[in-house]
Amino acid sequence: MHIPATADYGVRALLALTAAGVPQTAETLAAEQELPARFLGAIMNDLRRAGLVISQRGPDGGYRLARDPSEITIADVIRALVGPLAEVRGQRPEDTTYDGAAEHLQEVWVAVRAALRRVLDNVTLADVAAGTFPPDITALMEDPDAWQPR
Repeated sequence: MHIPATADYGVRALLALTAAGVPQTAETLAAEQELPARFLGAIMNDLRRAGLVISQRGPDGGYRLARDPSEITIADVIRALVGPLAEVRGQRPEDTTYDGAAEHLQEVWVAVRAALRRVLDNVTLADVAAGTFPPDITALMEDPDAWQPR
């Protein structure tokens, strides 16, 4: 799976908001995470439109989480910024069709999406901020093979 900068930066900014506990400007978040400020500003606007953050004006203004960090999953952020977790040539896996030797390939793509969902829909901002994850996610991370590049 390719995780675009937009998703990575968005998750990092929301984790910084989680840690801060008070509204933060996009510039402050960008500086803390060493991100491009203008790009992060656009990302924060997308997250606001998706209902994941609220913007607040004034001297104590900035962005804050729209919900408790235990209620915002990593998948929520990715979907808000880049769309569905898994696409095949711009289509959802269940909408693909194949013939002949590739007839069952659609089932593989559906399973890939299910695996992504199993992790990303079950890990919240609060989990990442605390470094504590659901047991099945921890088991995946503890598998030495998971850390091997291929």
